[in-house]
Amino acid sequence: MASIISSQNFLKIFLMISVFQICLATRRLNELVQDQPRLLEYHHGPLLSGKISVNLIWYGKFKPSQKAIVSDFITSLSSSPAQSNLPSVASWWKTTEKYYHLSQKKSSALSLSLGKQVLDENYSIGKSLTSKQIVELASKGDQKNAINIVLTSADVTVEGFCMSRCGTHGSSSSKSGHIKGKNYKFAYIWVGNSETQCPGQCAWPFHQPIYGPQNPPLVSPNADVGLDGMVINLASLLAGTATNPFGNGYFQGPAEAPLEAASACPGVYGKGAYPGYAGNLLMDSTTGASYNAHGSNGRKYLLPALYDPSTSSCSTLV
Repeated sequence: MASIISSQNFLKIFLMISVFQICLATRRLNELVQDQPRLLEYHHGPLLSGKISVNLIWYGKFKPSQKAIVSDFITSLSSSPAQSNLPSVASWWKTTEKYYHLSQKKSSALSLSLGKQVLDENYSIGKSLTSKQIVELASKGDQKNAINIVLTSADVTVEGFCMSRCGTHGSSSSKSGHIKGKNYKFAYIWVGNSETQCPGQCAWPFHQPIYGPQNPPLVSPNADVGLDGMVINLASLLAGTATNPFGNGYFQGPAEAPLEAASACPGVYGKGAYPGYAGNLLMDSTTGASYNAHGSNGRKYLLPALYDPSTSSCSTLV
């Protein structure tokens, strides 16, 4: 199971970069490993391919406007943007296709689409969840050809949330065991809303970080610090899920705390980024919000840099 932040690497990262970006602590800066010709090693496991439905499991209370921010992001991954709407979420996602070309495995291209949405507004298993319960919630989505995303509301605590991670991705066997004679695994992601619990850790750069340079926070593109922070973490984990769905795809370091497609580029959102500075970004002239990608329904998002395996560098949209 992969996490955005892993406690095993906390001290190591602090010593390496001297400035501790707690929101993305396990992501080493690319400059620190540039002597390695290929940062992410392929471990010969399967990547997600074919038509995959992305199912959203909403745990706790979310406003309709908050749900729309995430569902529009998922839709944006596969939508064909007009030339005037570049850079786009879809063009950001295309970087993941390079991993498929390099894997040399015969598999169909990955096609993501928004699937069903499950609402659990009454906190069916309480407001304090364990990792095992996250998997239990994830199993409420489809169990074949699916990525099931659990999103927990701001008043829900999750094991390790804020202390060592902002979200997690992993896989689990289908609840029914066998489907048409085959044992399937489904991929899952969990992301928490950090707005009240730890925005300085998991919603940077839309909130001042707890440690490091105290630059003014950026204005979030959808006027919701918690949800815009969730999109950043979700985007990072989604890239990791596609390229390392079962723990034997593309990653570097220990399998239990791997550097993946996005976590290999810590805190980088635009060109010129450095610890405490997200980089040169686009700005909405009306709201003053910072972003780097256009999405469906006129949305704007801030998305993390992805490691480009063809250039061995962190690729940004702007």
